[in-house]
Amino acid sequence: MTKTNAMRLLDAAGIPYRTAEYEYDEADLSGLHAAEQLDMPAEQVFKTLVTRGDRTGILVFCIPVTDELDLRRAAAVSGNKKLELIHVKELLPLTGYVRGGCSPIGMKKKYPTYIDETCVLFDEIAVSAGMRGEQIILDPADLARFVDAGTY
Repeated sequence: MTKTNAMRLLDAAGIPYRTAEYEYDEADLSGLHAAEQLDMPAEQVFKTLVTRGDRTGILVFCIPVTDELDLRRAAAVSGNKKLELIHVKELLPLTGYVRGGCSPIGMKKKYPTYIDETCVLFDEIAVSAGMRGEQIILDPADLARFVDAGTY
């Protein structure tokens, strides 16, 4: 296992976590595939989506892999009239991460972040560790505090 930047940041902050590796598939980078490979309930595995608001610019949303981002609700929560997902080609330059390996932890810049309110139903959730095939499993409250996240 390679230590990712997200792991190093959590280590430096003294936040406990564990990791899980899985065999990723270039043809299926979905979070559902990751959840199946990790043998975790899909509701407990969160994907990281990067959006652009018409008023606030770049925003990050962490939601269960079973869900789709409700752009209208996300816009309202974040103080925007309109919100759209960024194009995949913008992901690496904006965040430092690639599709299928985008972590809410350790992006190039600190963007406003929102975590789905269902995260409180679990003692721990999984998010990308910042590379394909690697997940960080941690207390959602620790994650929310670390990335200064609001709820969605």
